[in-house]
Amino acid sequence: MLLVDDQELVRSGLRRILRRKDGFVIAGECADGAEVPAAVALHSPDVVVMDLRMKQVDGIEATRQLRSTDHPPPVLVLTTFDDDQLLSGALRAGAAGFILKDSPAEELIRAIRTIAEGGACLDPAVTERVLATYRTSAPTPGNGTSTLDELTARELDVLTLIGRGHTNAEIGRELGISGVTVKSHVGHIFLKLGLRDRAAAIVYAFDNGVVSPGSR
Repeated sequence: MLLVDDQELVRSGLRRILRRKDGFVIAGECADGAEVPAAVALHSPDVVVMDLRMKQVDGIEATRQLRSTDHPPPVLVLTTFDDDQLLSGALRAGAAGFILKDSPAEELIRAIRTIAEGGACLDPAVTERVLATYRTSAPTPGNGTSTLDELTARELDVLTLIGRGHTNAEIGRELGISGVTVKSHVGHIFLKLGLRDRAAAIVYAFDNGVVSPGSR
């Protein structure tokens, strides 16, 4: 993974938490969002752990630039700021999720693994408020005409589990289907509902009552 934070003390703390013996490899570090494109090109990380507030290029802009490239790694926003506007901005920029820095180490580890496995993760402590801000400052996810009625029963099951933060592997185990089948259902859901990514699918699931804040 690539760590992006302008504070060496924070990066040092993350290195102590994300240990090689637990399956984590710190491929590189950046002290500012401006360094991210070159670092990603050099190290090809599976996940980028991104701070939001940095001096030159902030985490939102760095995420937006990264997501505009071919085959970008997923971004997990990690911040001390319980700021709904910042976090909803990170979602709009294409982040796969966010978690607050005061979360337990176990939650951070789970979030990174979820993101690495193709899932999305929104910190339940602030999800409801952030989604409310997201709705008022960005178009509703989807193409404006698609509805849940267009999904098959199985696709609705998959969307429900996506909304609860499950990875494809977890969805497969829960529903007793293969990973290839899960990916196919996810692709159909995105196409039918006009969703660009998993974070948008989570927002859609919350907005349409498929899941409720705090459900897992």
